Amino acid sequence: MKTFQPKLFSSLKNYGKNKLINDIVAGVIVAIIALPLSIALAIASGVSPEQGLYTAIIAGFVIALFGGSSVNISGPTAAFATIVAGVVATHGLSGLIIATIIAGILLILMGVFHFGSLIKYIPMTITTGFTAGIAVTIVIGQIKDFLGLTFAEGTNAIETSEKVEAIARSIGTVNLHALLVGCVGMAILILWPLLAKTKLGVFSKICSKIPASIIAVIAGILLVRFTPLEVNTIGTLYPTLSSGFPTPSLPSFSFDTVKAVLPSAFTIAVLAAIESLLSCVVSDGMIGDRHNSNTELIAQGLGNVCSGIFGGIPATGAIARTAANVKNGGRSPIAGMVHAVVLLAFLLVLMPLAKMIPMPIIAAILFMVAYNMSEWRRFANICRSSKLSEVLVLVVTFVLTVVFDLVVAIAVGLVLAAILFMKRMSDVTTVRRWDGKGESADAKAKEIPSGAVVYEINGPMFFADADKFLDFSLDEDTRVLVIRMSNVPSIDATAMKNLELLLTVCRNKGITLIFSHVCSEPMSVMKKSGFYERVGGENFAATIDDALAAAENICRG
Repeated sequence: MKTFQPKLFSSLKNYGKNKLINDIVAGVIVAIIALPLSIALAIASGVSPEQGLYTAIIAGFVIALFGGSSVNISGPTAAFATIVAGVVATHGLSGLIIATIIAGILLILMGVFHFGSLIKYIPMTITTGFTAGIAVTIVIGQIKDFLGLTFAEGTNAIETSEKVEAIARSIGTVNLHALLVGCVGMAILILWPLLAKTKLGVFSKICSKIPASIIAVIAGILLVRFTPLEVNTIGTLYPTLSSGFPTPSLPSFSFDTVKAVLPSAFTIAVLAAIESLLSCVVSDGMIGDRHNSNTELIAQGLGNVCSGIFGGIPATGAIARTAANVKNGGRSPIAGMVHAVVLLAFLLVLMPLAKMIPMPIIAAILFMVAYNMSEWRRFANICRSSKLSEVLVLVVTFVLTVVFDLVVAIAVGLVLAAILFMKRMSDVTTVRRWDGKGESADAKAKEIPSGAVVYEINGPMFFADADKFLDFSLDEDTRVLVIRMSNVPSIDATAMKNLELLLTVCRNKGITLIFSHVCSEPMSVMKKSGFYERVGGENFAATIDDALAAAENICRG
């Protein structure tokens, strides 16, 4: 598989009028879905609404153009909301742009160096934990707008814990008008999809084609526009909302700023890689295709660099929008490009309408986004059916995401998962002596010469269990120590050091060390380190039978 091979070029082979029509229709429908989400996710990320559209337009078009998937739709997603809000609050918009561009560069490097297949090594417990944590932080962040709360002057609620404290202090300022509009929006978001599943003929088809979020936005605008309800709108909070296409610009780079945002940029890159490739895997199963993971990572990197240059926020593959694209007939990157062009038309022509969207409607949309992304059923299933160690990683990642931030959560989660994995692998590796009492089928069938001791190692030999390889019990009359390694797939430097110590102990006691059936990878390490020569090639037997025969000759010697 080539490193960079955009799907657009292969998709255009045998491309005809019918496919073009299907892609255009799918692109328009996906744009309608992405419109309120892009605005809502931008607000949740602490930036202005139009920056969400910039991201969906610029990154969405670039990633579709150069991507490794035929149907992946990219843009702002809820996974980034918390971390983006944190970067904006700490380093401002210029810091966010720098972080987005650095994340894009990291994604390009991931693709160039074929890191696409390595993303699968991140445990599901970690991704489930931080996804559920992000969902909780989104909900907490939107309670203020949903209830129409008025925070005390000077309140600077950035962290989730600070938001909870501010909400508790101002709970008495609930705006019933805002709560009413928010509840109407939630009712539409919940009931509209249910209507699509009823057998009401044309009406059901209309419900299935028009996203519930668009209906909620229209209903919210009409409520505020034609009733005496007093509710904050996007225009109230963002009076300078821009409707023009952004001009490319770069903030002033400084070493201190780059150093400060680098951890966040790394987290953004990892998240973008995970979510985009997961979206590709899901879409592959829907259309029977196969994506190029490294090409997709390069495209995601290019999209994020361009998004940063044009004032956007981080972008990645959006699973829900990608699924909508497939269900509505999209089969080539043309659909993703059409989706971006339609959003551009809205930005240039209809953006003033966005100022009329009530904030409680935005909060209701984000509540539904949080619910859909929380994967609470999977979370509960892991807690119910998995090992205690996996549940620990899941819960710790979840709690740290909510209490601290995503950078801390992923770092601690990965370290904890790695430690627990090494503990499990250490438990798997066993060192067993053949004592002639039939403790294994192999040992029962073999006759061990007098003066020889046989040990069998099963499992990888690495630093977490290296001490096991020094616990060989040798009798006073032992002349030969045979170590069977047919079930040892790998060995590391620490285990090699302990084998060196074992060789020294054996020679000091006049004991010959013989190895049986050493696999190719451990043998390669032994030869490169010089251990093979120090032991002697004649003391490496191909089978246990050869090793026991050699041991018998030495004992009779």
